[in-house]
Amino acid sequence: MLPETNDINHLPLYKKALQIIELTTMLTGTFDKQKDQLNIAGQMLSNAHLIPAKIAGAEAGDLYSLRIENALLIKIAARELMSQTTLCKHLKLANVDYIQLLREEVEQFRVLFLQWARGFDKQKDASDEWTI
Repeated sequence: MLPETNDINHLPLYKKALQIIELTTMLTGTFDKQKDQLNIAGQMLSNAHLIPAKIAGAEAGDLYSLRIENALLIKIAARELMSQTTLCKHLKLANVDYIQLLREEVEQFRVLFLQWARGFDKQKDASDEWTI
């Protein structure tokens, strides 16, 4: 059974992901465009937006393989976002206090993510031509 749109909005993980988008948007909005020659802002925003999209994808179908695939993409995007905050600090693209706020938000997300992923049911799956 597919969850209703409202159901996902009540997930603490999804709410935290939306907060990450908001904070990333505010942080990247403060970047000096001249210093951001590598388009770190765009990359950060892309990673931030990917996270809730993949949560929605994982919640849309209750198949273990789909959920774990989306969880991996979420993990990669969140880790890249953390790495990008380090690069922001190094390149002095934004105030270090704002960068730290985003890092703390991602850390809170990580804790929620682990709780969420531990709830995946391996028994709810279907094999396909990619199943190992």
